[in-house]
Amino acid sequence: MKTSFEIDEIVIDLLRKSIADKKLRISGGVYYQNDRPDGSRDEDIVVNTIASTQDSLPQLATSNINIYVADMKCNINKVEQLKPNNRRLAELTKKVLEVLREANIDGLLFTPESQTILQESSVKQHYSNIRITWNIQID
Repeated sequence: MKTSFEIDEIVIDLLRKSIADKKLRISGGVYYQNDRPDGSRDEDIVVNTIASTQDSLPQLATSNINIYVADMKCNINKVEQLKPNNRRLAELTKKVLEVLREANIDGLLFTPESQTILQESSVKQHYSNIRITWNIQID
């Protein structure tokens, strides 16, 4: 049976390989759960598994992929404000979904389930959350 650590590592390896192959370009890194550097202003991707069954096949799991992008300064009605960089969030979301959909790993099926944008106000960033579901057929 796969642990949440092994499931996260599968996604992290896919994303890091896509960066090495220049299919995905980000200014930061790909991190496991809470390993993202405190206060990072880079474009970072954080992976975590929130649930996984154990001791039976198929093994089912749910994971999150969070893509962080710094907010950008905008002048609205002569007032400078920070707003989400929706263009960049959309670009990175699309690329990560392409990487996921192109992956072919024997005995593993993961499907993008949902996607949304959330605010991380403490660091003046927004992130795209992609939730994937797993159907794991191998030990």
